Amino acid sequence: MTAPEPAADAIAGDEPQPAPGATPPRTPLIARAAAELVGSAALVAIVVGSGIQATKLTQDVALQLLANSTATVFGLGVLIALLGPVSGAHFNPAVTLAEWWTARRGGAGVTARELAVYVPSQIVGAIAGSILADAMFGEPLVKWSTHDRSAGNLLLGEVVATAGLIILIFGLARTDRLRFAPVAVASYIGAAYWFTSSTSFANPAVTIGRAFTDTFAGIAPASVTGFIGMQLIGVVLGLALVSVIFMRGKTGSGQPAA
Repeated sequence: MTAPEPAADAIAGDEPQPAPGATPPRTPLIARAAAELVGSAALVAIVVGSGIQATKLTQDVALQLLANSTATVFGLGVLIALLGPVSGAHFNPAVTLAEWWTARRGGAGVTARELAVYVPSQIVGAIAGSILADAMFGEPLVKWSTHDRSAGNLLLGEVVATAGLIILIFGLARTDRLRFAPVAVASYIGAAYWFTSSTSFANPAVTIGRAFTDTFAGIAPASVTGFIGMQLIGVVLGLALVSVIFMRGKTGSGQPAA
């Protein structure tokens, strides 16, 4: 989702703070791509696998969702803490796209080349994670989901979930608090499982990956395009709100304050 701040010596120095996911220049792009692929695969395996496990243990849908969300919170927090220093721990094309856009406008972030590497890595990883979860629980490796999620209220939920995620990540970056990202992002996703009607996918790669499994966490392929479209709208809305809420003041010379 995003990375904790880099090394403590960089934080203490005079250098400007990195944008979400910004990584040390010495990290090879192939290592970052591998981290995004593995992290995305692990995230989807956690989401899908815990969903399958929950349905095997209880028929109570509320308990199933509780188990699914709890596993996701802990798993996501660990993945961000572990892989954040390598790739920024995006695991999410929406976050990568938002960071690329802010970099185009003069901020720090991923380049177009890195965007072109990150996004496919995240999608391939998400699909692999879904297949892995199915394999672990003896389900068909690939079985398209029949879980329709095309209702308008669910699509609105995705806009809200994604916009909130973008505000959180970029808000932490604007206030130099990215060190809290593992806890903050994981906690937000866990809460959004419950307060959004869509159970907060908020991630195009995860959405695609979850179409490959006809289990508790699945989404019908016909619903994928609508979800991704709403997530992209959420990115635009989130960035717009970040620019207003975390607006930088200006110095006496009229220049933006550091």
